[in-house]
Amino acid sequence: MDDRPDSSSVSNTKENIAPVSFWLKRAAQYSADLYSDRRGKSGLTQRQFTVLEAVFHNEGQSQTTLVKETGIDRSTLADLVNRLETHGYLSRKRSDKDARVNFVSLTEAGRDMLLNAQPQVSLVDQALVEALPERNRKAFIASLQVLSEKLDEAE
Repeated sequence: MDDRPDSSSVSNTKENIAPVSFWLKRAAQYSADLYSDRRGKSGLTQRQFTVLEAVFHNEGQSQTTLVKETGIDRSTLADLVNRLETHGYLSRKRSDKDARVNFVSLTEAGRDMLLNAQPQVSLVDQALVEALPERNRKAFIASLQVLSEKLDEAE
């Protein structure tokens, strides 16, 4: 059975665009499936990779900064950081000034895991972009960036 919504009955704009949130969810699922196929059961999840990469680029920053950088909600990020710390990939240091604030850093094992994962993640990104007609690729990436910036503006 086809799980696509009937776009003929939906009118989000004057142009009668199909439900964008549905297509974004399907695209995200495709991305997750590609990632899972490339990384296998022995690697990081997509979100774990996202957190490690965010820490790499924001070494020693607070979990609040990581929430803003990743778009992952506070409680989910805290759970991810806990798991990554348990695996030995991250370390946390509580702020001397505010006990509610944790500063997060990569461990050597976390840096190694991230560096090991990056080539496969790049292949996933490449496969996602190559799934599109070449003439649409730049516009697609630019559109995703615009949507991501809207998230930043909302905070």
